[in-house]
Amino acid sequence: MMRQRPSHPDQMSLDWSKDAEIERIIEARVAIRAEAAALRWRFRLILVESVMMTVLVLAAGFTLGQPTALVMRGAFLVGIACFASGMLLIVLSGAACHLSACLRRWRHR
Repeated sequence: MMRQRPSHPDQMSLDWSKDAEIERIIEARVAIRAEAAALRWRFRLILVESVMMTVLVLAAGFTLGQPTALVMRGAFLVGIACFASGMLLIVLSGAACHLSACLRRWRHR
């Protein structure tokens, strides 16, 4: 159980829960920040997966004794393909979400 400290007598009391407009503004700002953070995390995930696939192709190629130029080219192509497909997935999922939001707004009119 948490004890609340008594506020200082000179401190202005703020009760944010009573004002619906302020609550709506705060929620909108939090949603914008969360969306931006989610996009950054998706990009990081795509980048890490692409690097991991590149390293795995390099390791497999060198372990199997393949020529260095062939292994490097294959790893580069796999890394670029993984990155491009991941970015395409992010763009298409964003477009689908935007389209579904537009359809939802259109239906409710």
